[in-house]
Amino acid sequence: MTTCSSTRYFPTIACNNGDVNDQTHELAVLIFEAKAILLVTGAGISTETGIPDFRGPQGVWKTERPVQYQDFVASETARIEYWDQKIRSAVSIEAAQPGKVHRACVELDKAGKVEAIVTQNIDGLHSIAGSPPDKVIEVHGTAREAGCLDCSERVPASSTFAEFAATRIPPRCRCGGLLKPATISFGQALDPMTMCSAQKAAESCDLVIAMGTTLSVYPAAEIPLHAARQGAPYVIINRGTTDHDGSPHVTLRIDADVGETFASAVTAALNS
Repeated sequence: MTTCSSTRYFPTIACNNGDVNDQTHELAVLIFEAKAILLVTGAGISTETGIPDFRGPQGVWKTERPVQYQDFVASETARIEYWDQKIRSAVSIEAAQPGKVHRACVELDKAGKVEAIVTQNIDGLHSIAGSPPDKVIEVHGTAREAGCLDCSERVPASSTFAEFAATRIPPRCRCGGLLKPATISFGQALDPMTMCSAQKAAESCDLVIAMGTTLSVYPAAEIPLHAARQGAPYVIINRGTTDHDGSPHVTLRIDADVGETFASAVTAALNS
C-alpha cells in the first residue's frame, strides 16, 4: 500500500492501488481534523438517485417554463400549470432513495462532526437518510409538504396532489387560503429565519464543504463564502465548473464524481 502525498502527514489514510487520489486524501485530512462541518448540498447529489436537476443541460427548465410566484398568486390558470408541474416532479422525488452523499452525511453526524447541512434541494432525502431534522436547513423549502399562503399551516404534499389530480382545482387550506407546495418559487422571498439559521451555522463551523452545486443561485451560494470569510477551510466538490472556481477563499477544489469522492473521504477519515 502506497501512502498518498499530502501537505500534512496523515499516514493512516492511504491509497488503495491508486483508487483514492491526492485530492480525496486531502479532503479526508480536513474532515478528520474538523469538529463542526457545514455541508452545503445541491442538485448534483440527488441526480444519482433519479431526480432530475432544474438548471443543468438536461434540466427541467430546459423543457418547462417555471411559474413565477406572483403569477401563482394572481392567476388560476398559472396555479393549474404550477400544480401540473409539481405532480410530474413528485413522481421522481417519491421514488428516490438517499444516495452516497446523503448516507455519508449521516455517518459524519453520528461521528459528531456535523454542524449543519444547508441544502438547496427540495427532495427531503437528507432527513429520509437519517440526518437529524434540526440540523437540515432547507433554504429552498421542501416538496414533501404544502403550506397555506395565509395561515402558514402545513399538510403532506401527497394529499394535495391527490386532491388536485381528482378535481383539477388548485387546493385551498381549510382557512380558505391558497395551498402551495412548500418550495420557494421564482420571485418568492426566502424564509428569513431559515437563512438566519444557515448564517449562524456558517459562523460556527470549522470546515465547509459544498457538493453538487454550481454555486450560482444566491443568496444560498453566499453561505459557504461566509463561512470561508470567517476562517473555515472551504472545499468544493462538483463535476463541472462553479461560480466560486478561482476564488481566493477556496481551499480545495475537486472536479470529480461527488458521491464517490465524498463517501471515500468520509470513510477514510472516520476509519483512521
